[in-house]
Amino acid sequence: MTAEPTGPDSYRVIARRASAELVERKSRFLATVRRVQTEEDARAVIEECRRNHRDAGHHCSAFVLGAQAEITRTSDDGEPAGTAGMPILETIRGHRLSDLVVVVSRWFGGTKLGTGGLVRAYSEATARGLSVAGSRSRVRVRSAGVAVDFERLGRVENELRSRPEALAAGLEVDEIDYTGGTPTIRITAPLRNWDEALAVLFELQLTAAPTGESWADRPIGGPAGSH
Repeated sequence: MTAEPTGPDSYRVIARRASAELVERKSRFLATVRRVQTEEDARAVIEECRRNHRDAGHHCSAFVLGAQAEITRTSDDGEPAGTAGMPILETIRGHRLSDLVVVVSRWFGGTKLGTGGLVRAYSEATARGLSVAGSRSRVRVRSAGVAVDFERLGRVENELRSRPEALAAGLEVDEIDYTGGTPTIRITAPLRNWDEALAVLFELQLTAAPTGESWADRPIGGPAGSH
């Protein structure tokens, strides 16, 4: 089994927004999981949960941001200190996720759960939400333009989309630009696999003109050098 590579050019994010529910001693816990890019985005989701579930007694939360999970925030929102926000955060960390916020809204069922019970309930509700959300890799990719004459365009495009070495390198064809005198195939490949992508281009007697770097979502366990 191949180990998943890790590093500043790859990290995990949720695959989709999700929600999940837990009932513990008649108290209801609803976990809301959302992808976010900034603290402002995260706080907007928290406020949205407050508006949508005004009858809940607590809206506890945690969010994590950044390629190395460098920004974290938690809120117990009136629950005993350390019984809600931190368990939510630790569950997120256990799933090695970033760029997300989890809000767990609680409706009190009449029976106190105690400190340990609250920790377990907030952790379990979060875990259920994250399980529904799934995960993808967020990978640092490099973009480039590859000029190809019209006579070779169809064959080259097919090779870049189907050649095993290209697939193994995570090379993707984004579009074909016809605005210049010569067609340009716009490609991306994970930064960590860029040398392998260049080797494919070399075999096809092509030259890449890099145009920049960015982040892109890729399936976990795919050929994109995901973590």
